[in-house]
Amino acid sequence: MSDLVFYTNPMSRGRIIRWMLEEVGQPYETQILSWESGDTKSADYLAINPMGKVPAIVHDGVIVTECAAICAYLADVFPEAGLAPPAHSPLRGPYYRWLFFGAGPIEQAVSAKAMSFEPTTEQRTSLGFGSMADVLGAIEGAVKDRAYLVGDSFTAADLYLAAHLSWGMNFDTIEKRPAFETYVGRHLARPAAQRADEIDNALMVEAQATSA
Repeated sequence: MSDLVFYTNPMSRGRIIRWMLEEVGQPYETQILSWESGDTKSADYLAINPMGKVPAIVHDGVIVTECAAICAYLADVFPEAGLAPPAHSPLRGPYYRWLFFGAGPIEQAVSAKAMSFEPTTEQRTSLGFGSMADVLGAIEGAVKDRAYLVGDSFTAADLYLAAHLSWGMNFDTIEKRPAFETYVGRHLARPAAQRADEIDNALMVEAQATSA
């Protein structure tokens, strides 16, 4: 067994981590979990993630769940991939800011929209994401006319944000804006992103053929 094991389903947020793993370039083992067969609720998997959700990784016995946390962890334990600013760099602040903006306000806003929840003016002051308009405005300000979120190189924060924007625009939970499309198109053209898509798309076809 590899010292880096990836638990996922090709129709999940695990696609984000597949891309991250391909960027890292280290060998890893993939364990595909099926919702239909209850794999994510098995005792063995609940010992890894009590939420029964994918993705998760186990690296040298260390369990990491939650996409942003996995991205941050992989960037740090494999620094040779250059996916995070050095630990004491002043760029570390904005790097964390945008990585966790994806995990917080973007996730919340997209989930609210998917559930047809539109917060009132009063509710927006209490909700971490405020409103979808607030979130989209913040993202546009961060990516418009810029190749990268932080400094002059691609980081895990770009990967995470581009993945969220791509998913949201594809499923109409995030408004298509020229700045978003330019930003996403640039990063989805990366070889690692394309390899990751090919792997997961093939797994989806395989799963569909098996269930037919």
